[in-house]
Amino acid sequence: MKFAASVLLSVSLLASAHAADSGIDAARQRGTLVAGMSYPLPVYVAGAKFRTPENPESILIDDLGKRLKLKLGTPKTDSSTAAQWIKSGRADVVLTLVDDNDALRRDAGVSTIPTGYSAGAMAIMRSDTDIKSWEQLKGRTVCLSEGGAYVGKIAAKYGAIEKVQRAPADSLLSLRIGACDAAVHDDTMLNDLLKLPEWKKFSARLPVQSRQTLVFAVRADDAKSISYLKQASTDWAAGGFWAELRKKWVNNVAFEVYLDQNIPDCH
Repeated sequence: MKFAASVLLSVSLLASAHAADSGIDAARQRGTLVAGMSYPLPVYVAGAKFRTPENPESILIDDLGKRLKLKLGTPKTDSSTAAQWIKSGRADVVLTLVDDNDALRRDAGVSTIPTGYSAGAMAIMRSDTDIKSWEQLKGRTVCLSEGGAYVGKIAAKYGAIEKVQRAPADSLLSLRIGACDAAVHDDTMLNDLLKLPEWKKFSARLPVQSRQTLVFAVRADDAKSISYLKQASTDWAAGGFWAELRKKWVNNVAFEVYLDQNIPDCH
């Protein structure tokens, strides 16, 4: 009995020690930062067209990896599974979008750190569209991109026919050639895209819906990781990181659309 009790005590102490470990320290020990994200980028295949992803998750995780000088592991997660990944130790950090009422924000075992990025769903259309409200998307074709936060939601809420494309450039190209009635993406990025002269004919938009904040999620008792991620977010906010990121996104996506558009805009 004493031996069994001793074993149980040892296991308990080991579990307590593991629970006290910092995710950042654990990542450094193994040489890999395990960072959950909603859309891990597909492995690039030689010869394939490069495509800019929907949101900046991968850019932020890459930057963290460079700061820590670590390799990256990026399992697929979302706000509904983030707490499980963090508490079990299967992920050192999770990057996810949450709204004000998300259950993850109320989880006492998890701390969320804003990255500085937030976005809502923006629908853009031809300037002469007859669509004037989200409700009028019912039965209309709406293009979105893989990994976007709005896939499935536009059909469920408004009865639209969703056409999910590989990336934002493919969705926006479909809009330009008339293959869809609207395209839905992050307003943070689309607002800058629509400033370009070549997008003037596609600048009709609907009011922004479903605003969410991109946050890091870590264990609430992981003070070291919390401090490190807060500092990273402060660094991004203090410099020109976000302005440069938006500029690069817009330029890349606009160029990708330009390269692939081999038929005129719809009239």
